Amino acid sequence: MPATQETWKLNTKTTQGSASPAAEFDYIVIGAGSAGCAVAGRLAEDPTATVALLEAGPHDHHFSVWAPVGIAAIVPKAGPRNYAYYTEPQPGLNGRCSYQPRGRGLGGSSSINGMVYIRGHRRDYDGWAALGCQGWSFDDVLPYFRRSERNARLAGRGDTLHGSGGPLHVNDLRSPNPFSQRFIEAAMQAGLPRNHDFNGQSQEGVGLFQVTQHNGERWNTARAYLHGGNAEDKALNGGRKGLAVLTDTQALRIMFEGKRAVGVQVVRNGSVQVLRARREIVVSGGAFNSPQLLLASGIGPAAQLRSFGIGVVHDLAGVGENLQDHLDIIVNKQLHTTELFGKTAGGMLRLAREVVRYRRTRTGMVTSNIAEAGAFLRSRPGLEIPDVQLHFAVALVGNRNLGKRSNLGHGYSCHACVLRPKSRGYVRLRSADMREAPLIDPRFLSAEEDLAGMVAGVRAIRRIFAQPALAQHGGRELMTEAFGSDSGNEEAIRDFVRTHADTVYHPVGTCKMGVDDMAVVDPELRVYGVEGLRVADASVMPTLVGGNTNAPAIMIGEKAADLIKASLR
Repeated sequence: MPATQETWKLNTKTTQGSASPAAEFDYIVIGAGSAGCAVAGRLAEDPTATVALLEAGPHDHHFSVWAPVGIAAIVPKAGPRNYAYYTEPQPGLNGRCSYQPRGRGLGGSSSINGMVYIRGHRRDYDGWAALGCQGWSFDDVLPYFRRSERNARLAGRGDTLHGSGGPLHVNDLRSPNPFSQRFIEAAMQAGLPRNHDFNGQSQEGVGLFQVTQHNGERWNTARAYLHGGNAEDKALNGGRKGLAVLTDTQALRIMFEGKRAVGVQVVRNGSVQVLRARREIVVSGGAFNSPQLLLASGIGPAAQLRSFGIGVVHDLAGVGENLQDHLDIIVNKQLHTTELFGKTAGGMLRLAREVVRYRRTRTGMVTSNIAEAGAFLRSRPGLEIPDVQLHFAVALVGNRNLGKRSNLGHGYSCHACVLRPKSRGYVRLRSADMREAPLIDPRFLSAEEDLAGMVAGVRAIRRIFAQPALAQHGGRELMTEAFGSDSGNEEAIRDFVRTHADTVYHPVGTCKMGVDDMAVVDPELRVYGVEGLRVADASVMPTLVGGNTNAPAIMIGEKAADLIKASLR
């Protein structure tokens, strides 16, 4: 029986908390995103604990969230569910500002992302351990990936790499587009191996992505850890009477007594309130908002804090530094067929029929995550693991630097990003007020070697597009056709990247975990120099993983909850 809108009704016992100006909890988690929902949900499994989960945005009960194709409505513009930040002008991108959508509301960016379930490569986590992050090797974090995951392929069996009983549904796409399979065939014709599981023994190759969906609906972390969306999940998530989820609650700063974090000043229901924490406060605002909150609370480089009139609680140089992101370049091919998404009369009529189909059966084009297929490849000989990722999209997708794709009708696209960029940027304050956007500067392409990887990605895409499985369907490349053969002109491709590349939305690293002088948190995610305060989200990653970042952020939330519980023993 297909899921219905009824599954999205709140479990009012666990997600409608009320807070008086003097409310007190054992734990306060700030940010109900990919990691924050996991931390709060797991901490609230203790029937004796009280947990407040604070979220600046609204509830996630909305068609644009739970219908997978709704990402096309949320991601391109600012709104109640999208912060829609912009960076500082980027010299490496010819002075352009990069658009940075970030989820706002329950589920955070797991409510607006492409739902792609990728963990990264084993070596990414072993690299963290080699940097001094004891307990974060791949073998250490694998149990948390498995604990969170309920992979439908396993039919309850589980295996050594995957979980089948966790709260996060991971499924194959219900109705993959025919062009996604054609892309896979073309990539194989170009020499890539077929890969049925990018989270399996080998990452390299081409295939369909698995997605965080269930019954054709998005399964964000709010559904996984808070709501209890069906009978099975109520068994996992029910009975959490000590969990209060406070939406539309903006954290302004963390309150300290001496060096100990004891509360959070918030704006809620139009008034300023203070919520107190008896045990710990966990910051889970993501790579932009977590360092912003630490800085606004007096933790960070002392000179920067004083310049905004903020009293210094602890001088911590690394807060906001080490920003890393996956820069992304897109090659589009226009092709007139309503098998692909497009803003034409025929396309709109097809989509209207698909909406009816979706409401009846939860199948069809509305279940698409748009970026249905992809590949991991090595850009040059001698590399031991893939260094470039491709996302194949069944529409003429673009970014703010590729013009308005919706005016061009139907077609398909492919993204390429360098998985482990060398460029490093930073996040800083614009104001001491958390309600204002932070200053974001990724310094894209400040490391010259990143540009070489982007050029290799463009060439790989064009080589795949030229293979018979796709070429036989015709169409024309937009903006890259003039490059000639897939190898293209080096300078022309480099200029294309600098003129049109933008992020694929994977910022990390700004509250770096480690043991060096620029680390913000230790391997147990405790903020250096203070007590009762941790950070748990993608901002703690010392280096960017080789893949999408939602699943790793959830893993971090799962592990953080165990670290907190272990500290009580």
